[in-house]
Amino acid sequence: MIKAVIIDDEEHCRETLSMQLDKYCPDITVVASFPSATEGLHYLQQTPPDLLFLDIEMPLMNGFELLEKLPAIPFAIIFTTGYDMYAIKAIRFSALDYLLKPIDRDDLQKAVGKFQRKSIAQMAQQIEILVEKLGAKKARQKIALPTAHGFDVIPTDIIIRCEADDNYTHVVLKTGKSLLVSRTLKEIEELLAGDGFLRIHQSHLINLDELQRYIRGEGGYVIMSDNSSVPVSRSRKEVLLNRFN
Repeated sequence: MIKAVIIDDEEHCRETLSMQLDKYCPDITVVASFPSATEGLHYLQQTPPDLLFLDIEMPLMNGFELLEKLPAIPFAIIFTTGYDMYAIKAIRFSALDYLLKPIDRDDLQKAVGKFQRKSIAQMAQQIEILVEKLGAKKARQKIALPTAHGFDVIPTDIIIRCEADDNYTHVVLKTGKSLLVSRTLKEIEELLAGDGFLRIHQSHLINLDELQRYIRGEGGYVIMSDNSSVPVSRSRKEVLLNRFN
């Protein structure tokens, strides 16, 4: 039996989630429920569960601040949240799971199913990436990229470029390796926004630090550090040139 804890400042959210788990996820037993991160913190330190359902937006101490106070996190986490673009981006960057309120039954079952297929070691690594993304640590930034076998954790600065392939993306690395990632180029672009990456074509996203030359033309093209040529669309040419002016 999987032991779960719920931390959420809204009573009706705690009760609803507990009832949904009892009805739709019979392998999970809710062993404790807390209305604040402060109250839940001591319990987690003394009696860590298998799985924590953690609300993000809470007064006094939010869900992310709770994680920063834990010296170790030997359990899995599924976040529950209203629409918060920054929080969701940080969670997606780490490839962790989250549920938007009001929580849908199918989404809940999918998130629980993913949890059951992952190891605690994998999730600990993902949580470390999340905390890093939120600025709690100033270490080299990393991203978790979902692939066919699970996910690969890589520093963002070793990415040279990304190329769309329908609902997948080829991520080309400085190591010479290319990862086939089960995310669209648009999703990858959103995750890497602000980290020195630029969409220069409908099918191409590049790391500007790895750009070697720009060749003029109708849209032109760029030469990257791996000697690959990447086209620049007419609509993105001005955006690219403005980044260097």
